[in-house]
Amino acid sequence: MKTIKFTGMALLLLTLLNAQGEPPRTDINPALIYYQAFLLDAKPLSDADRNYLESKAGREQKLPERFGPLLAGYDDRFKLLREAAKQKAPCDWGIDMNGPGTFLPHLRFIKAAAVASQPRAVWDLQHGNQAGARDDLLAAFVLGRTASQDGTVIGALVRYACHSIVYTAVARNFGQFSPETLQQLADESDAVPVQGTMAAAIMTEKSIHVNWLLNKIRKIQQANPGDDAMVLAAIPKDEELGVLGEYDNEGKQQKNDFWQGAFTAAGGTSDGVIKLIQESEPLYLRVVEIMNLPLPEYNDQVQKFAEEIQKSQNPFVKLLFVDPTKPRVKEFRVQAWQAMVRAAVEYKLHGKTGLKSVTDPLGNGPFTFQRFVFEGVDRGFELKSAYAGLPYPCALIFVEKEGPAFNTDGPHIGEAVKP
Repeated sequence: MKTIKFTGMALLLLTLLNAQGEPPRTDINPALIYYQAFLLDAKPLSDADRNYLESKAGREQKLPERFGPLLAGYDDRFKLLREAAKQKAPCDWGIDMNGPGTFLPHLRFIKAAAVASQPRAVWDLQHGNQAGARDDLLAAFVLGRTASQDGTVIGALVRYACHSIVYTAVARNFGQFSPETLQQLADESDAVPVQGTMAAAIMTEKSIHVNWLLNKIRKIQQANPGDDAMVLAAIPKDEELGVLGEYDNEGKQQKNDFWQGAFTAAGGTSDGVIKLIQESEPLYLRVVEIMNLPLPEYNDQVQKFAEEIQKSQNPFVKLLFVDPTKPRVKEFRVQAWQAMVRAAVEYKLHGKTGLKSVTDPLGNGPFTFQRFVFEGVDRGFELKSAYAGLPYPCALIFVEKEGPAFNTDGPHIGEAVKP
């Protein structure tokens, strides 16, 4: 008993000494801390609460007091997210890239944390907690950046979604942030290293699709020498490769005839299948080159490339190749929004001179600027990029004055939020 008491007192003493004299660790794999945060029981907001936050009333009025306890339920989780964001060690999520079936369970938690950061920031701003709003948004921003470190296209898309959430939060509540907080948000987000580009993700997709399938077929050939029928029968199909039939009007999945056509095109041999798959490999290198081109050249080359893919008679080209156009559009938009936030902050701090000091990364000069008047009242300003790859303007409205809710981005930018 005395030994147990002595040990307990010693541990307590060491804890107090560490708290008083040792700086926090910054050498921990951030993923370990993030996983700890995901394990915490943070009750998700109900559908009704989420609908309210995006409704006309939720965008115009201060959040009701009932949101206080709900958002406070995320406090411990965000303490860990902030701690993880300060780590200097690389973030290794421990994912085994073992083919098309690679499981990425952390991505949904990353997106959920980013979504939660937005109402928490609104709540903090309403209650004068500038530091809390800043730290939660920055934690979500850094967490989003780590989503793309696995090198997959879906990881990169989650990053773009998380960063869009942060940029939207800044734009919608722009007038509520102090100049100092805005400066810190812009500086810290710009300081986070760029990782997980769409160009890099393409080569990861090649590894987990093309390389994986080729290795599988060759191993099956080695295990079944002289029995090509057995090899063809054992090749991974359908669910393993994501080759599923379409759904009919009754929700029933139809039979997919991909493999019948693929085997015919391959001459009915496993070596023929390997040859068809190998024909797709140079295409990955080409699309990486295209994605690294400046915007005008990119637009020209990617359209030609997409047409070439569609005309290909090789069934594996269409199966294995990732369409670069849609994900790349999201990447361009996020690049523009990041620069818009920086330009808006410079405008807040230094007026038009500061605004013009920031270049549109997708244009040839500063963003297009105009004051935004809604229902006869000047409510803020709009920044618009020269980028024309979206079906709507690539723009953000930065709200400086409270009032009736309107959309600050997207296809209905500048229009009233529907009740």
